[in-house]
Amino acid sequence: MGLGRMGIIGGSGLYAIEGLEDVREVRPYTPFGSPSDALVIGHIGEQEFVFLPRHGRGHRITPTDIPVRANIYALKSLGVERIISVSAVGSMRKKIKPLHLVVPDQLIDHTKSRINSFFGGGIVAHAGFAEPFCSDLSKALVKASKKLGIPTHRGGAYVCIEGPQFSTKAESAIYRQWGASVIGMTALPEAKLAREAEMCYATLAFATDYDVWHASAETVSVEMVVKNLAANVENAKRIIREVTPSLTTTSTCSCHSALRNAVITAPDRFPVETHRALGILLDKYFPSDAETSED
Repeated sequence: MGLGRMGIIGGSGLYAIEGLEDVREVRPYTPFGSPSDALVIGHIGEQEFVFLPRHGRGHRITPTDIPVRANIYALKSLGVERIISVSAVGSMRKKIKPLHLVVPDQLIDHTKSRINSFFGGGIVAHAGFAEPFCSDLSKALVKASKKLGIPTHRGGAYVCIEGPQFSTKAESAIYRQWGASVIGMTALPEAKLAREAEMCYATLAFATDYDVWHASAETVSVEMVVKNLAANVENAKRIIREVTPSLTTTSTCSCHSALRNAVITAPDRFPVETHRALGILLDKYFPSDAETSED
């Protein structure tokens, strides 16, 4: 499978990608409501990008209220095959210093109030999630970051909490016992939904602080986070530009076939409306008899 459009989901501080040519904004329909903001389509050289600020421009949406299903569905509908997620995180390890980059390979879901699947409504699917990030895309991001001289850590677990409050010291200590490397509020359910949508997904997790576990470090605050965001955002943009040429080859990962054996519901029992709503995911394996209306 060749490289199609590249999706960029911008986190805190990343609300636009400069340098895109032939830029246009679209607001595609989704059965899950409106995405966080208009999606920006453009290209740099031969590579097409679709950019979406997950919190909305001006940072209007809390982590819990991000319309993640609409976001991922919209990216899928626009032909995005791979997603680079950019996130601000807290470091849970002394070696991961503020302004360092982590490209995690594992996730711990400690959210409480989020819908984490496209499925339901009469259709059940259990997509594999043992390896939550695309190994091919993650490897390419690490290589690009190191080439640019950015302090980078390959692998580690990202614990995703509900927020919007930061952790207590007791919680932070527990997450360290669990083996977490970084802590954030947005990788889930993004990664789970991207897997169900058969899209490669990897995260650039930029550390802004030491959370609250580090006794000698300054207590985490919005002021501290914002202070380090600018440098992290610029590094994210540099990595995206650097990695693009290396992603023109055929992917060897299994992300694009995640639903092949995941749907357990008998196709003849699919509710018509649910099948139509999820046609963008299901029709590859279970063609719908009825064509989806464009009106």
